[in-house]
Amino acid sequence: MSVSSAGGAVEVTVAGETEVLSRRQADRLREALGAALTERREFVHTVGEYREDGCYVVLRRGADSSGHRKVFESFEALSRRYERLPTEFTAADVGETGLTGGRRHMLVHHFVEHAAFDCELVARQPLTAHKGGKR
Repeated sequence: MSVSSAGGAVEVTVAGETEVLSRRQADRLREALGAALTERREFVHTVGEYREDGCYVVLRRGADSSGHRKVFESFEALSRRYERLPTEFTAADVGETGLTGGRRHMLVHHFVEHAAFDCELVARQPLTAHKGGKR
């Protein structure tokens, strides 16, 4: 990908295709890209947020304190954690050093709610999800 500007136009080349945009069009493209890179999706119990720096954050919906969020270096890092989980998993399986009980429960809920993860909640006590069960 390359971008160059000359006078009142901006040339954007992606995969060998070049588009010439007015400055106004380029500004709208920049805003749209920024919005796409910082997307926030709300679910029933959790929120997933893509940050400009590439991080992905899982938050407990409606909570304000940092104790109700977990920051991952990327969405792919969260996906790798999911892939390492057993077919049926509990909040304890999700845990790692420094991850509180509330955050572990939040991640189980996020895996169940987010369409990228094929699992469903099978028990509330203890909180348990099963992979391959999204209907």
